[in-house]
Amino acid sequence: MSTAGTPPPTGITVQRALELPGLRGGLPEVVACADRLGRTVRWVHAGEVPNIASLLKGGELLLTTGYGLGTRPADQRAFVRTLADRGIAALVVELGPRFSRLPAALVDAARSAGLPLVQLHREVPFVTVTEEIHTEIVNGHYALLQRAEEVHRRCTEALLGGGGVPQVLEILAGFTGNPVFLETTDGQLLYAAGEGPERADPLQVWEGLRDRQRDDPPAGTVLVDVPGGGPGSGGVRARLVLLPVRSAPEPVHRMAAERAAGILALVLMQARQEEELAARGRGDFLTDLAEGRTGADDAPAQARVLGFKPGRGPLLPVVMRLGDTLSPQGGGWAVLARAVGEELSSLGVPVLLGVRPVEGRVPLLLALRAESERPSVADRVAAALRAGVERAGML
Repeated sequence: MSTAGTPPPTGITVQRALELPGLRGGLPEVVACADRLGRTVRWVHAGEVPNIASLLKGGELLLTTGYGLGTRPADQRAFVRTLADRGIAALVVELGPRFSRLPAALVDAARSAGLPLVQLHREVPFVTVTEEIHTEIVNGHYALLQRAEEVHRRCTEALLGGGGVPQVLEILAGFTGNPVFLETTDGQLLYAAGEGPERADPLQVWEGLRDRQRDDPPAGTVLVDVPGGGPGSGGVRARLVLLPVRSAPEPVHRMAAERAAGILALVLMQARQEEELAARGRGDFLTDLAEGRTGADDAPAQARVLGFKPGRGPLLPVVMRLGDTLSPQGGGWAVLARAVGEELSSLGVPVLLGVRPVEGRVPLLLALRAESERPSVADRVAAALRAGVERAGML
């Protein structure tokens, strides 16, 4: 899995840690950076050595009685700076034999470094504090796993019920509250699901954010590789993209995307699934356009995302409906779409071709140079469609 930006860590906030019985019993007082108690506590550590920052990884809540702080103000300021540089969540100092109140140099350094600093007025057993916070963190992580597993279960049931990749992406988009995209390894859109702000079509979101910011996607974007099962570049078959357009993705959304990627990998292992998925995406767009669900102002940009770039001439819409006795064989709708597409390429005009398996239809849109071409192009389209059906083994 890869992500754009740093993924949010799993844990609890400093504020929540101070509210647990262990620390609450120590009568905690926040003496610096009370506005930063929303920081995430990834783990808890207790120690008294001056170089304790070198033992930490970041995100810890550090418990100490202050013996490692040093006696000189310069040492105390350096102690705080090294902890802040390491990226710990907060420093908690228990008052007692070492300090009856925290030195001004320590407090000032914490404020300057933006590090939450807490003093405990009563002695507390650090092991109890550690156990409580770690239990809270683990329980929270388990709750996230359960939510992600529920999405995995729903996706699996959708596939077993006859659904495919579009249904999986719709489930994931509904869970995350953001549009979800499946793209090829070279960044070409295969399918889009969900809605953008104010019910915007996901193709608009793709064209405005992902397609224009491929090298530097918006902060918080989540990219999850769909395994391909092969070595090297073959180890990745496609990529899931979660764009933060309605809200920032949460850790559980990343977990759910990882589980959905495993399901998608199995589906895409079937022959030509990427081609069929792309053709279904184009079919969905053409159907929405024909039935008025896509507005005239939005349609050109969405069509460009799907690779259709007509000129200023008129457009010719065509729909081929397969008879009830006909059905794609030997590779399914991808073979049909490819065969028909290759036959249509001889027309020499831009064509956007999709499939609608549920309805047994093949919608397409052609760009003409002039209105006078309509009859002749329509006849040639009909011949090309029939030839494509024959090549797909359906006649």
